[in-house]
Amino acid sequence: MTPGLRVLAVDDVPPALDELCQLLRDAPEVAEVAAAGDPLSALKIIQAERFDAVFLDIAMPGLDGLELASLLAKLSEPPVIVFVTAYDGHAVTAYGIGAVDYLLKPVRAERLSAALAKVVRMAPGNEAPAEPPDALAALPVESGGRTRYVRRDEVRFVEAHGDYVRLHTPAGVHLVRMPISRLEEYWEGSGFLRVHRGFLVSLGAVRELRSDSAGGLLAHTAVGDVPVSRRHARELRERLLRAAQRGELSSPERGS
Repeated sequence: MTPGLRVLAVDDVPPALDELCQLLRDAPEVAEVAAAGDPLSALKIIQAERFDAVFLDIAMPGLDGLELASLLAKLSEPPVIVFVTAYDGHAVTAYGIGAVDYLLKPVRAERLSAALAKVVRMAPGNEAPAEPPDALAALPVESGGRTRYVRRDEVRFVEAHGDYVRLHTPAGVHLVRMPISRLEEYWEGSGFLRVHRGFLVSLGAVRELRSDSAGGLLAHTAVGDVPVSRRHARELRERLLRAAQRGELSSPERGS
């Protein structure tokens, strides 16, 4: 395990930065804490020194935290990113960039401890090679002032709805602000296939293929039928065949 983390905290509000730095200094996992009051200063510090993790605010003037994190991800040895913000609406983007956690202000010590545990697992020097975070294995869904997380393996298919997507699950339909093209990028390596301009389907959720009244193709799942366009039909059939040969398709009970 690493002897102690070197951490950089970035926030343009001095009292918030001081509070975050103190919380980090009080954490037993942290050996050293540096501070930056704006993203450009943070970038200069990171270019000159090596850090295990960067704790980033999002809403900052000029270069915001999300943009800074995107730049840091391109480094040959990027630090682990944890966002610390007063706003919960950027969680999807943050995890898509590769952040390991997303803390809401005011930060509680026990919540910070959980985030640092993730950082330790990802930091260089651990006995086991660190695995990159799974790209959006769960999506935050806002409803009635509460946030719940819908796991990717709960989703049977995804339907485009303007700048949003509808996640169809056995428990219901959940609306998330994200273009379907972006979600396709994240989930295409996890068993989801674009079968129509407005639909992604989980291959493991497809029970059978059916014809509709107009002669079109439908992928039948436990939570509804998904239209399949002609240009995607062949690939869907081939992918389903390969999945069946590998024993990856669901039993009829899955998703019921």
